[in-house]
Amino acid sequence: MASPPASLAAALIYGPDQGMVRERAGRLAKTVVPDLNDPFRVAELDEAALDADPTRLWDEAAALSMIGGRRVVRVRGAGNGLAKDFERLLSELPGDALIVVEAGELAKSAALRRVFEDADNAAAIPCYPDSARDLEEVVRSALKAFGLGIEPDALEYAVARLGSDRGVTRVELEKLALYATGEKTVTTADVAAVMGDESELRMDETFDAAGEGNYKALDASLVRLWLAGTSPVAVLRQALTHFQRLLLVRAEADEGNDATAAMKKLRPPVHFSRTTSFKGQVSRWTQARLEEALNHLYEAEALAKTTAVPAEAATGRALLSVAALANAGRR
Repeated sequence: MASPPASLAAALIYGPDQGMVRERAGRLAKTVVPDLNDPFRVAELDEAALDADPTRLWDEAAALSMIGGRRVVRVRGAGNGLAKDFERLLSELPGDALIVVEAGELAKSAALRRVFEDADNAAAIPCYPDSARDLEEVVRSALKAFGLGIEPDALEYAVARLGSDRGVTRVELEKLALYATGEKTVTTADVAAVMGDESELRMDETFDAAGEGNYKALDASLVRLWLAGTSPVAVLRQALTHFQRLLLVRAEADEGNDATAAMKKLRPPVHFSRTTSFKGQVSRWTQARLEEALNHLYEAEALAKTTAVPAEAATGRALLSVAALANAGRR
């Protein structure tokens, strides 16, 4: 991508991560034309334009720049319907323009993908969501461009909340960098302030109250959730996730492993503000009582979805039952 071979005439950049597709397409195009807004050296097309005028692709590939220099032809939203057009173009190139084609996810057998993979003068470049390791490098390099470092825990927290789309990731990292302006290092608190989901944090307070057996805090947090219009079914599903995570850590601890180390394996990681509460809950619960708590939550979800029982009432009753289990015994 940084230094394409001189023989490269065209590249198909495709995949489910459209933010990465756009980023890589732009990066490749800039190896030929630094300013992609240059109307003399850059032509932009899409599949609809080529369907309406099949000769347009050929004409743009053959055109010469009025001010000199190699041109770039960008084709966005390409599909298999253009496969034969590109096959012909790559076999009889009319000019020296670099053709950069953007597409969505393509199966291995897709005609458009096969054309670019089989041609000696072309390349097919897939774009799949970043792995955790890739994201770590993306986060570090993006923040470094703003003169910022990032704490290890903050990096882990940020990675857990990014990655579905490279474009979204870039926007979130720019917001984070602006938020941390004036600092040298991004902290976990900075990441939480920019990327934390407020409704998610409110629900976490509810689950911690239930896990700690704190009836008063549980009642108050449920009231806040209902006033905010939070879906009871969403609360139950997130509650199931919380107590499943507790069960995982409790099981590891019962096998003689360190509970803190087991917590650090969880993805997404436990929010830094909740680690003390989470560790306390792990100590408070047994595996058997956690399994009983999960049964209460499963039953409440079934009630909320399939009966006339008010969903908020079913959810509240289930979480109060869970809180009672938290107080049923101590390890």
